[in-house]
Amino acid sequence: MKIYLDTIGCRLNQSEIETMARQFRAAGHEIVASADSADMAVVNTCAVTNDAASASRGKIRQIARAGVEKIVATGCWSTLQPQKAYDLPNVMHVISNDRKDHLIADVLDLSQKSFDLEPITREPLPGLHRRTRAFIKVQDGCDNQCTFCITTVARGEGRSRTVADIVLDIQSALDGGAKEVVLTGVHLGSWGYDFDSHLTELTKAILRETDVPRLRLSSLEPWDLSNEFFSLWDDNRLMPHLHLPLQSGSASTLKRMRRHTTPKSFRELVFAAREVIPNVAITTDIIAGFPGETEEEFAETLDFVREINFAGGHVFTYSPRPGTAAARMKGQVKPELRKKRNHILHDVLEESAIYYREKFVGRNVSVLWESTSEMGEQGWLMEGHSENYLRVNAFAPFPRWNEVDQVLLNETDGEKMKGVILKSG
Repeated sequence: MKIYLDTIGCRLNQSEIETMARQFRAAGHEIVASADSADMAVVNTCAVTNDAASASRGKIRQIARAGVEKIVATGCWSTLQPQKAYDLPNVMHVISNDRKDHLIADVLDLSQKSFDLEPITREPLPGLHRRTRAFIKVQDGCDNQCTFCITTVARGEGRSRTVADIVLDIQSALDGGAKEVVLTGVHLGSWGYDFDSHLTELTKAILRETDVPRLRLSSLEPWDLSNEFFSLWDDNRLMPHLHLPLQSGSASTLKRMRRHTTPKSFRELVFAAREVIPNVAITTDIIAGFPGETEEEFAETLDFVREINFAGGHVFTYSPRPGTAAARMKGQVKPELRKKRNHILHDVLEESAIYYREKFVGRNVSVLWESTSEMGEQGWLMEGHSENYLRVNAFAPFPRWNEVDQVLLNETDGEKMKGVILKSG
């Protein structure tokens, strides 16, 4: 049977469909690049914002229009709204997050005795989801109670995978040719809390037990980290990029969000990281227009974002999610004001991102090539990411997808940087 896999949302969702691809292939099925050639499709949905939920529904309808008669809906939105998922065209199964690990066996009606779910060598997904980086899920769920977040409801309590299982997945990715591994989770920094360990120990084990060329950590909550954590970057296989969600630069707003950090502690953590990790890129997430956010609180956030001078980040317009505490709060900010604040914050973040990028003009970086366009007069135009997650373009005499090159950066080009390949490897 030909299977099409699609996903909305986070890197964790991407990691999960890569795992599904391995399991479908282990069961003897083919993963295809587009819905119009598929017998069955699986959509890993998202509910983090209203837009993500809408995009999830739209994706399922689009796949149905392409002629796929058997669609499986899974992920956060379908877990929260199973009946609405079933009501969409051609949806035959709705698999909740707590059954996602058994999705292939459930959908194919296979017993665990007759189906080996052990991971086989990773192959990048075809089509739009073809990735050079391998996203490895190390934990799921979250015990935080941030008042804006519906993901904790959809994903359940935090739970960590064992070191042995994670290393096995990483090895299958390396055997499949992956040059970079990205650790993902709903609350990545909480890995090991359920068996008295810490992400520090997992990271050390991966660096010790595998020969992964590039290891990257996805989003980390600042309260999970200590200054000592940054000593891990003594190993240059650990990529110098930290994504630390701030959400607000106002202490009073952070308190309403029930975030376990303050501007003061966040500032100290960032300074500690920059002291230890040369040229580290620190990016963030910020919510614009959280309930009760006053002009003074918004100004505090703007000032703090300017002070920290992030290398980039994402600004989310606050989106009320039914079932969260924030949706019931008084002082809901008007939608048009939320959007206005989003634009202001976006401009401030982009200003600091430009400043960060410009510091690397004239420097050499190591780039993992992730995509290429058709050949032009100067060769193949490659695009990839540096160690510190700069998006880089350079021409190559032949396609170098999933290869790593040393690149001299010679100019900025919007959100990207242009460079010249110096040497391979």
